[in-house]
Amino acid sequence: MAAVCVVVCTVMLMPLVMSVLASVKPTEEAAASPPTYFPHGFSFDSYARLWDYQEGLPVYLANSLGTAVLAIVLTLLLTVPAAYALARFPIPGKEVIFVVLLLALIVPYQALLTPMFLMFAKIGLTNTLLGLAVLHTAIQLPFSLYVLRNSFSAIPRELEEAAIVDGSSSWQALRWVFIPSAVPAIVTTALFAFITSWNEFLGALVMMSRSSTFTLPLILATSRTETSLGGTDWGMLQAGVTISIIPCVLVYFLLQRYYVSGLMSGAIK
Repeated sequence: MAAVCVVVCTVMLMPLVMSVLASVKPTEEAAASPPTYFPHGFSFDSYARLWDYQEGLPVYLANSLGTAVLAIVLTLLLTVPAAYALARFPIPGKEVIFVVLLLALIVPYQALLTPMFLMFAKIGLTNTLLGLAVLHTAIQLPFSLYVLRNSFSAIPRELEEAAIVDGSSSWQALRWVFIPSAVPAIVTTALFAFITSWNEFLGALVMMSRSSTFTLPLILATSRTETSLGGTDWGMLQAGVTISIIPCVLVYFLLQRYYVSGLMSGAIK
């Protein structure tokens, strides 16, 4: 079993390792055909070219980070109260409502892009980070609602009843009882919202037309510029891929213990 795990990990990690190695190759070696698997020399020219590409890498990193943070905030603001209501309030037909909301998972979000683009164009949300964050929030809502609703349902009713006896309102019970008890599920929701927004490409491609509003996945696609030899600048492209991986890996490792327990709490029900 250990040998199988080692083989699977090797297969999964090799593309990432190859991307990192390709990003530090000299320009000529990165474009060589057939490619070399290990660099014969090290150079950070690819990172330097990417840093100054078009508006500059810091602009695109800031756009991606800003969109992801907005998506996390909007997702939590919408799903935490909704999940609390569906888990605890005696709402007529709430199971049907919950199932209908989950049915959005079977609708490919690509089918929503055209109507959402037309609607956003009318209200001026195209080429804005807020508009893109709203789109990413819509993608994330069904899964987030599923995780949080099941997590709130698993919290003992005795805690809620004790808070009510002490004079807490529903909002106070949510703030002081449910949210602290469901931190792993909330962190899991935030983590998935971050990764979804950080890596999303098609929605950003549809919504954004100004280079100053591009996110990192968009600029990686456009960075496949033609070199003087008529090929793709693979070194700069792999440098961008390497940079885009780092935040996701860091966030995952920092929040790993919450992530695992949050998924378990959402799966028990």
